Amino acid sequence: MPFKLFDVDKEIPEREKHVYVKHCGDSDTEMDCNKSTVPGCMSERGCVYAGSKGVITGAIKDVVHVVHSPVGCTTYGGGAKRYPSRPNMPDGTTFPVENFNLKYVCGTDLKESDVVFGGMKKLKQSVQEAYKEFPFTTAIYCHATCTTGLIGDDIDAVCKELTEELGIDVIAYNTPGFAGPSQSKGHHITNDTMFDQLVGSKEPPKTTDYDICLIGEYNIDGDLWVLEKYLNEMGINILSRFSGDSTHNEICYMHKSKLNLVRCQRSATYIAELIEEKYGTPYINVDFFSTEYCADNLRMIGKYFNLEEEAEKVIEKYHGEVKEELEFYKEKLSGKKVYIFSGGPKSWHLSIPLEKELGMDVTAVASQFEHEGGYKKMKERVKEGATIVDDPNSLELEEMIKTDRPDIILAGIKEKYLAYKYGVPSIMIHSYENGPYIGFEGFLNLAKDLYANIYNPIWDLLEFDSFPQKESAKDGQNEKVDKELMEAGK
Repeated sequence: MPFKLFDVDKEIPEREKHVYVKHCGDSDTEMDCNKSTVPGCMSERGCVYAGSKGVITGAIKDVVHVVHSPVGCTTYGGGAKRYPSRPNMPDGTTFPVENFNLKYVCGTDLKESDVVFGGMKKLKQSVQEAYKEFPFTTAIYCHATCTTGLIGDDIDAVCKELTEELGIDVIAYNTPGFAGPSQSKGHHITNDTMFDQLVGSKEPPKTTDYDICLIGEYNIDGDLWVLEKYLNEMGINILSRFSGDSTHNEICYMHKSKLNLVRCQRSATYIAELIEEKYGTPYINVDFFSTEYCADNLRMIGKYFNLEEEAEKVIEKYHGEVKEELEFYKEKLSGKKVYIFSGGPKSWHLSIPLEKELGMDVTAVASQFEHEGGYKKMKERVKEGATIVDDPNSLELEEMIKTDRPDIILAGIKEKYLAYKYGVPSIMIHSYENGPYIGFEGFLNLAKDLYANIYNPIWDLLEFDSFPQKESAKDGQNEKVDKELMEAGK
């Protein structure tokens, strides 16, 4: 059987269909995924609101967010993910506040009385106050949450009224946390909302014959700027970004691009398909993680625009800068076991590059919110015996660490410190450590972080050991450290 039930899941046997072990090349067996978390399983997923505010709209640099919620959801919405932005705008002007999208978020601060009597009046007042506080904003985005979804506040009506009153776009995002099984539903709803209400509503300041829209690129730790550099040197203009370092107006004129490049294929394919259907703009899925994937995709884009020579020059230039150094890291990382526990597509983006270009052994991959198409890609790209987990939880990760003993885990903040307690290094693959991680230099940055974490001497100084058979190897080192500490204490 290709499925596996962890020992910690014996009381919830439904989890078996969410854990797949690759066997005899089988990739057709369907896993349970994109479903509500099994009761009793402590999920680490994000909610639907998190997918909308925390991923897609949160990266736009010139809008004010008003979260219609008790203070807790608003506080989450103000969390600073690594979505840096520049103050320069497409029309050549400079936005008044740098990294505005990371610094400010407003909320309605709903109380019990608002839940009983309705919060629409409070929402209207909050939006008016936000606009008064930030009159230079281009638009205001209002986000529903579980509380406001349950009490039935009509935020669409409020936003429509305020759009006329304030003279700017006030957009409602109906993404209460319970509206779907994971944040993936928030991606879908927000894609649909932006397409229905924004795309096609404005015209760009200028266009060229080489305009593209980069969709599903959120500029995590500067990823976007790496790709922008490559494409600009090829002669390609990024007309619109969805949505890292983007502006509200860029979303409104996405329909004017000549080609759409979809980077995150779980969060943003929806809007690319809608634009193709209505406006005829083709889209292609791209993958710039690793030197090989980056080169292949730059060639594909160059071929589309008849810029093959320009693409080769960019590849030769930037691959040449990192090639020799990557060989050093491949030698050091070869054979090291690695888990990839990403939110979505990185688990299949990175599996082959880590093995092929860095010599590592990918023994487990996982996702909190992938769909069947993504898991099919994971199955195709991992080796025999590799474990694939949908919606993993901490107890399952703990069991996997004890059984498989990885050398490093690529995951999020929720997994990072659990791994540390077991003496296993962990890198945040969602927000990165020392990014960017994309493109030629980005893959080198990832290799450096892998090396620095695995070979960090701290792992030899731990006072405990999670893996019993390693204790004898460390006894001498631990005694030496104890003696040094005692001497220092005197």
